[in-house]
Amino acid sequence: MNYKPLLLASSSPYRRDLLQRLELPFTSASPNVDESPLDGETGEALALRLAESKARALADRFPGHWIIGSDQIACLPDGTILTKPGNHERAAEQLRLSSGHPVLFLTGLALLDADSGKLERLCEPYQVRFRKLSDREIEAYLRREQPYDCAGSFKMEGLGITLFDALEGRDPNSLIGLPLIALNELLRRWGRNPLLEDRPAAIAR
Repeated sequence: MNYKPLLLASSSPYRRDLLQRLELPFTSASPNVDESPLDGETGEALALRLAESKARALADRFPGHWIIGSDQIACLPDGTILTKPGNHERAAEQLRLSSGHPVLFLTGLALLDADSGKLERLCEPYQVRFRKLSDREIEAYLRREQPYDCAGSFKMEGLGITLFDALEGRDPNSLIGLPLIALNELLRRWGRNPLLEDRPAAIAR
């Protein structure tokens, strides 16, 4: 069967590394999307909207593709949304707010056929319980990893694991930014099974 080429709507090196694990050829491009939440928007609604918006933003530029969009939002128990901090001060504030609390990470995923407009999307939840962190630990962590482009102000693939008491969810890849179990489910529903393809390992460009 002839499949449409895959396009990852992201400039994130973390998402590119994750997608390579499915060993499917793909390219990537950066969408230009305003990630600001709307008034009264829930974390799940924001994650889904941004994932879809990122995929749709590239549809005109990349006809003939299946486009993968994804975005991650973190929510405190009171519903406060934690986005990418962008700088040291905001990251420290986020970690102080998260210290000693469960934080729900919501990763939106969208798969779009650029030609037909066919779209499927979902939100993958994953809960992280932060241990009680001292200001000294927060400063030491931020100096070492500088996770200013990561929702929730940590890198799961690095020292971020030292910040937690417990993790709960079906796919830890979603914490890094791309829920591979859910993506594999969507691709299989569209008739594409990574295990049954005779293709070389993917090289993102």
